Amino acid sequence: MPRQQTADHVRRAYRSQAPRYDRAMRFTSRIFDIDGGRQWVCAGARGDTLEIGIGTGLNLELYSGDVAVTAIDLTPEMLERTRARAAALGRAMTLREADATDLPFADASFDTVTSTLTLCTIPNPEQAVREAWRVLRPGGELRFFEHGRGNDRLSVFIERLLEPLTFRLEADRLLLEPDRVFAAAGVPVEVVRRTNRGVFWRLLAVRPTKARDVINRE
Repeated sequence: MPRQQTADHVRRAYRSQAPRYDRAMRFTSRIFDIDGGRQWVCAGARGDTLEIGIGTGLNLELYSGDVAVTAIDLTPEMLERTRARAAALGRAMTLREADATDLPFADASFDTVTSTLTLCTIPNPEQAVREAWRVLRPGGELRFFEHGRGNDRLSVFIERLLEPLTFRLEADRLLLEPDRVFAAAGVPVEVVRRTNRGVFWRLLAVRPTKARDVINRE
């Protein structure tokens, strides 16, 4: 079983990954339903949107032009590539080097919080979900596309076999169960869709409005 990730482990892994990350993702996207998952996340974003773990900015061109994007990442080398991509696209945005488990934003700052293939590399994914929920406005959405434990024995066997390698090279846990992460964080979530033997997950959580909060308390 892999050891627990640390922030330093994640930074080291993605510092070395940064120069080849886009090429690796293009290859992986040809095999799995990654582009569809990213499009689903970004198409539903509205208003002030925070992306957690933006990496090299692969999602930027998928957001509507009227979405105000703020993004964080733990690795400066990944953020440099996002800045270059945003400039090439002519996309105005706010970028911050920050930890998803300790977001530098006030409560209820965003209409949407997005994440694509990020929870698997965060040392404390439950805390990251709590923080995403904290900064979300009433009526806002968490839209996450993640990978995790498959839904059949063969998938789980392969994930178990590969996880020590992906953990060492990419700080990546393959057997994470995203729905359980949300449950442990106390955030109600809907699993919208699972693809590729259940390995890829689309998850949606909607923060209740104040009116619904009153109804629930009654």
